Amino acid sequence: MAARSKARKRAVDVLYEADLRGGDPLELLRERVSDTTPPVPDHAVRLVEGVHAQSARIDELIDTHASGWSIDRLPDVDRAILRMAVYELLWVDDVPDAVVIDEAVELAKLLSTDDSPAYVNGVLGAIVRAEIPTS
Repeated sequence: MAARSKARKRAVDVLYEADLRGGDPLELLRERVSDTTPPVPDHAVRLVEGVHAQSARIDELIDTHASGWSIDRLPDVDRAILRMAVYELLWVDDVPDAVVIDEAVELAKLLSTDDSPAYVNGVLGAIVRAEIPTS
């Protein structure tokens, strides 16, 4: 698994755990960084901090584009994957959109239900079409 893929997985793990506990993802991230085993990649830190900073806008976008589902009704892991991917799509300029979506779909295949990869792909595709201008 490539370094950025591992970082995305680690970011999703932190976001998912914080969501399940009803805790602060930054506090959990600090715990994980200080633990050092396994180490938390810099890109994972960037993603968790970014999701936290942009959480209201990210959740609004997911709510708007998650056809038929409110963000609170989504499976917890899908919500974590979508939050991480939306942040990376809209606020991280050094990763192509197609890579972000592909990585999110792969995480959904690995961590969630059989229906989740297609759903994650659809929500992220709708967000890209609505939010990212084409040249």
